[in-house]
Amino acid sequence: MLKASSLYMVIIIALVISLICSALISAAYFYRAQYQLHFQYDRLMNNCNSGIQILLNNSDSSYREPQALSLSGNPTDSIILQKYPWGIFDIGVIKTFSHRDTLWRVFSIANQVDSSKWSSVYLIDEDRPLSLSGKTSIRGDARLPKAGVKTAYLDNQSYTGDKQLVKGHIFDSDRQLPPLAGPRLELIKRLFRQPSETGRRPAPSAGTTRSFRLPTRVIRLDDLTTLQNASFSGNLILYSDTTLSIDSTVSLQDVIVVAKSIQVKSGFHGHCQLYATDSLSVGSNCHFTYPSCLALFRSTAGVTDLPGRISLGGHSSVEGLIFTYEKQTGKLPPIISLAKNTMVSGQIYSQGILSLKEGVNIQGGVMTSRFLYASSITLYENYLVNTRIDLTTLSRYYLSSPLSPSAGATQHILQWLK
Repeated sequence: MLKASSLYMVIIIALVISLICSALISAAYFYRAQYQLHFQYDRLMNNCNSGIQILLNNSDSSYREPQALSLSGNPTDSIILQKYPWGIFDIGVIKTFSHRDTLWRVFSIANQVDSSKWSSVYLIDEDRPLSLSGKTSIRGDARLPKAGVKTAYLDNQSYTGDKQLVKGHIFDSDRQLPPLAGPRLELIKRLFRQPSETGRRPAPSAGTTRSFRLPTRVIRLDDLTTLQNASFSGNLILYSDTTLSIDSTVSLQDVIVVAKSIQVKSGFHGHCQLYATDSLSVGSNCHFTYPSCLALFRSTAGVTDLPGRISLGGHSSVEGLIFTYEKQTGKLPPIISLAKNTMVSGQIYSQGILSLKEGVNIQGGVMTSRFLYASSITLYENYLVNTRIDLTTLSRYYLSSPLSPSAGATQHILQWLK
C-alpha cells in the first residue's frame, strides 16, 4: 500500500515537469519571435542599403520628390526614396517598411575628390610669378603661371623654407579659374528667394530643431538682427534681408543661414552653411567644424559698388569650403581675407583676391585669381609670407561639394542625420 507522501512527490514532480515544459515552450516562442524580428530587421536593412546605392548613383532630379518603389515586387515590402539639395550638398532620405515595421535612414551626400583636378594651389596666369618669403611652405601639386615661382625678400625677411619651393609637380595654369558647377549654383541661387508670406515663420526665441525627414522649415528673421542664447539644428533655413549678427551663445548645427550681411561674433562654435550677398565677417577664436561652408554669393549684377568680402578673424578655423561667386565681375573683385594664425581644412575658391596674413595654415587646396599680402607700408600681389599650404595633411576621407571644380563623379555618404 502506497504511503500518502508518495502522492505529494508525484504532484511535485509533475509540477516541476510542467514548469520545465512551459519554460521550453516560452523559450522556443521567444526565440522564434526574436528570429522573426531579426529577419525582418535584416530585410529592412537590405532594402535601406539598396536605397542608399540608388540615391548615391543618381545624379539627376528624379528623386527631388519622394518616390515609392517595391524592390521585391511585394506591395507590403516597399521603400520611399528622396534626394533634395541642401546648400552645397544633397540630402538623402530613405523610408523602408514592411507591414507595421518601418526603418529610416537620413544622410548628407558629397563627392569624392578627383585627384586629377586637385591641387594645393591654383593661381591663374596673369604673366606674373608667385613669390615666397619667410617660412612659407607649399606641399602638393600646384598649377601656377608660366612665370613660375620664386623667392623674395619682404618685410626684412628672406625666404627660409625648403629649397624645393613647391613639394610636388608644377603645372601651367590657365588665365581663368575652373568654373564652379552651374547646376549647383542655380540651386544655391534659390536660397536667396524671399520666403512667401504664407510660408514665413517667426523665429523662436530659444531656437528649434527639425528633422530632415520633414519638409524644410524656413524661418524669416524680420525684425531680429541679432541671434543670441538660442539653438537651431536640423532642416532649417534662417533667412534675413538685412545684416544678421550671430552671437557666440548661439548653437547652429547643420542649418543654413541666408542674409544680406552676416557677422559672427568671436568665440562661436558650430557647423553650418552661411550665405551672404554683401559681406561675411567672422570674429576671432571661432571654429566651424566639418562640414561647414562660408560663401559670398552674387547672382545679380550691380548689387552694390562695394566689393564683396569674407573675413576670418585671428585664431579661427574652418573645416569645409570657403568660396566667392559673382555672376558678373564688378569694378572691384571680391575678397577673402584670412587673419593671422587662422586655419582652413578643406578648400578655398576665391573668384577675386585671397588676402593672407602671416601664420595662415591651409590644409587642403586653394584656387584664386590673385594673392594679396598687406605689409605695414604697402600691398603686394601674389606674395606669400610665412604661410603654409599643405594638401598632404588633409584627411583622405575628406569629401567635396559637387559645386567644386575638383569634385569627382563618385558620391559617398558625408554624415548621418536625424
